[in-house]
Parts: sequence; structure tokens; C-alpha cells
Amino acid sequence: GYHRGLFEKALEYHTGEQVSGLLLLCSSYICHVVESCSSTIHLIIRDLASLQNQGPNALLQEIKVLVVAHDIPTRLFPHWYVAMATAPVTCPHGSTRSESTAEVVAECLTLLLKLAACVQSLEDDGEDTSENIHTFEPELLIPAEMINCLCNAEECVSPEDFVRLYLSPSQPTLDS
Repeated sequence: GYHRGLFEKALEYHTGEQVSGLLLLCSSYICHVVESCSSTIHLIIRDLASLQNQGPNALLQEIKVLVVAHDIPTRLFPHWYVAMATAPVTCPHGSTRSESTAEVVAECLTLLLKLAACVQSLEDDGEDTSENIHTFEPELLIPAEMINCLCNAEECVSPEDFVRLYLSPSQPTLDS
């Protein structure tokens, strides 16, 4: 319900620009992949920042922004999907601790690209993806260890920090 209301609010401000992507729900974390115009994505990040400012009773805790990309030629997900992982997914080799944050982010993005390809193939086969989205192979889901690693990574900023960085000038003015 929270996401439906958020997307409806985004559509009020940016008519015609639909939101697509994936909301992956697991027992102790969620992962958003949001595809839309830049202003809608920033609206969503600002809303997440205000949500996080509600303190320990907020709907979501320890929110991190991994990647924001602009000028993507095509969308990965044709619609908005919600998938639930029924069991915690673990890394098969448990090597996440020794990997850098950049490597963990790259591995997460690789898994999300594979998941998007799976959704596309289901759509191309004419299957009802809303019924099959929960039956994805566990190896396509992001392992809990990776999510924990990213939540603790200093390089991954909170929505509030992201908004502050986005709104601040990239170059300080120089006195001449």
C-alpha cells in the first residue's frame, strides 16, 4: 500500500511517466529497483528520506541508495513487480566479507539483470508474470549476506545523505 500511494503521488507530479521495477521482499530486508524519470526517482528517494526520519517506528529502517543511473535507453522491467523470497537466500561460497563494496554492488546488479531477463522471458512466452514472479529460482535473488554487507557499507548512502549530496554544488565556489 505504501508503494502504491507513493507511485500515485509521483504520477500526479509527472503525468505519463509510469514507474516500473521490482520490489523484492525477504524476511529481514527489501530491495527496490525503480525505473522512471529522474524527477520521479528523486521524489521517491526524498519520500524514503522522510520515512527514515520518523525514527525507530518507521516502516523501513537502514535504507541505502546503491545506484542511481540516468539516461537508460530501455527499461529492465516492463511493469512493477512484487516478489517474495520465502526462505533467506545465502551466498553459496560466503565470500562477501572479503569483497569490496563495489564488487558486492556489481554482483547485486548482475543478479538483478538476470532476474530482469527472467521476467522478460516469461513475458515473451506469454505467461502471466504476476502469477509466476514468486517462483523465481533462489539463485536469482540477492543473498541476505550481500544485503547486510551493503547496509553496513559506508560507501552506500542513506536517502537523506543522497538528497543532501544531490542538492549540494559539485564544486565549491572559488574566491578570485
